[in-house]
Amino acid sequence: MKLIPNWKRAWRMTSVQAQALALSVIGAWQATPEDIRASIPQWGLWALLGLILLGGIVGRLVKQDKVSE
Repeated sequence: MKLIPNWKRAWRMTSVQAQALALSVIGAWQATPEDIRASIPQWGLWALLGLILLGGIVGRLVKQDKVSE
């Protein structure tokens, strides 16, 4: 296993940003009080996370000039 050549610029990649956002959403969900979480449908959380991660997949497939050299 080897790192990609531009690993130092990975934070600029849409796929990395989407994964970080998904992780942030999960963390915020865990920090949200139970009574508030009960008022939000579980499918809404999963749909939001699915859309974010799908965006990360699409972002990985699209050429990103901000990362390419």
